[in-house]
Amino acid sequence: MHKMLSHGKVIDNSWTLVAADVPTTDNLPTGDILVPLALWCGQHSVLKNHIGAVGVWLDSHEEIETLTGYLDQLPVVAINFPKFVDGRGFSSARLLRDRYHYQGEIRAIGSFIRDQLFLMQRCGFSQFSFSDEIDLQAATASLSDFSDGYQTAADQAEPLFKRLR
Repeated sequence: MHKMLSHGKVIDNSWTLVAADVPTTDNLPTGDILVPLALWCGQHSVLKNHIGAVGVWLDSHEEIETLTGYLDQLPVVAINFPKFVDGRGFSSARLLRDRYHYQGEIRAIGSFIRDQLFLMQRCGFSQFSFSDEIDLQAATASLSDFSDGYQTAADQAEPLFKRLR
């Protein structure tokens, strides 16, 4: 079974990622699934009957606002990074946590690197699904590369200068 980081721990990833080109809910795997945003938008009423939990994944160019009416139904929102230099996913996670008060899991999928984990966590990501060749134990250490952040973020409402008073 594929492993991932969740809240700083290496765990089994029981979720199946459904490809973006799947047009309908016919022949979806049973168990917990992450479906692309387009499939969710077109079939969310049918997906309520799925055997297992259903989460949604978005590409970095897709608007998080599309999900605002459904966030309470989604245990996981995954954000795909098509390239590690594409930072739009950071903004999506921050919007989910700060503007929409999403309390579920925010998972990073796709092409991101270990050096980004600390900031991703600060933006609201709680889970990281890497490719199999990444040493997850070593990646876990990246979550605490710095002892504190200067600016506000999803994990800290006040900047450092106000906390030091």
